[in-house]
Amino acid sequence: MTGPPTGGTPPRARSADFLTELFRAPLDPGYAQAARRRVAGTPERAAWRRRTARLVRLVALVVIGFLLAVAYRYATAAQPQTTKAKAGLITDVRARRAAADALQKQADQLHEAVVRARDAALADGAESARLRNLEAATGLARVQGDGVVVRVSDAPAPIDPVTGKASGTNPGRVFDRDLQDIANQLWQLDAEAIAINGERLTATSTIRTAGSAILVDFRPIMAPYEVQAVGPGDLADRFSGSSTGKRFHAYVDAYKMQFSVERRTGLTLPAAVQPQLRYAQPPQSSPPPSSPAVPSASGGRR
Repeated sequence: MTGPPTGGTPPRARSADFLTELFRAPLDPGYAQAARRRVAGTPERAAWRRRTARLVRLVALVVIGFLLAVAYRYATAAQPQTTKAKAGLITDVRARRAAADALQKQADQLHEAVVRARDAALADGAESARLRNLEAATGLARVQGDGVVVRVSDAPAPIDPVTGKASGTNPGRVFDRDLQDIANQLWQLDAEAIAINGERLTATSTIRTAGSAILVDFRPIMAPYEVQAVGPGDLADRFSGSSTGKRFHAYVDAYKMQFSVERRTGLTLPAAVQPQLRYAQPPQSSPPPSSPAVPSASGGRR
C-alpha cells in the first residue's frame, strides 16, 4: 500500500463553479482597465467639453438676440405707419362729419326760408297753422314744450379677478334695443315728439347697431344717451311707473347701469332730416272695358 506522495508538486485545488464566478465578478477586467485609462484622461476631455458647451450657448444666445432685434425693428418700423394711418382715418372722419353738420345746418336754414315764404304766400292763417302742426307731428319742424329727459349710460366694465383688467363682456352695456324700448314706451304714453341725442325721430326712423356704435337714422351717437320727449305734464311719472321704467331700474340694481328720469320744462327738439319723398303715379290710361249686351224685352239680341 502506497502512501501519499512525498516531495514533488502539490495537488491542484478544484476551481469554483463557473456561474458562481460569473455572478461574483460580472465585469470583464478589460472594461476596468479602459475605465482607468478614461479617468486618467478626464481633465483634458472635460475641459474640452466645457469649452464646446460654452461656445454652443454663446452661438445660441447670439442667434436669439439677432432674431429679437430683427423682430423689434420690424415692429417699431410698422408702428408709425399704423399710427399715422389711424390718425389719418380719424381726421378724415371728423372732417366729413363737420362737413355733414355744416350742410345739415345750411339745409335747415333753407327749409326755414321756404316755410317763411310759404306762410307769406298763404293768405289763410289757419291753413298755415295746420301745416305747421302737421310738420311738428311728423318730425319735420322744430318743437318746444315741457316733457321728460331719460338718460341712460353703460355700466362700468367689470374687472377680471385674474388679470386685474377690464373684462370684455359687460352685461350692463346699453344696446340699440334698449333705446328702442324707451322710445316705444314714450310713444305709447302719448309723447308728441322724441329725440335721441339731438336726433329727431319720425315714423321712418331707425335705431340700430353697427359694430360697437349705435346709429339713429344712420348717424352715430355716443353715451350717455339722452332721450328727450315732449308730452303731457305727467309723462315722467308715467314712464317711471311703466314696465320699461321698472325694468331699467332693475338693471341699475343688477348691473350698475346708469339710468335716470327727469321732468324738464322748455325742451327744444330739432327738426328731422327731410325725407326722400316718393310720389305715387297714376296708371297709364287704358280703354274702358266693353259694356255687356243688354237683352231686349223679347229675350233676343238686337
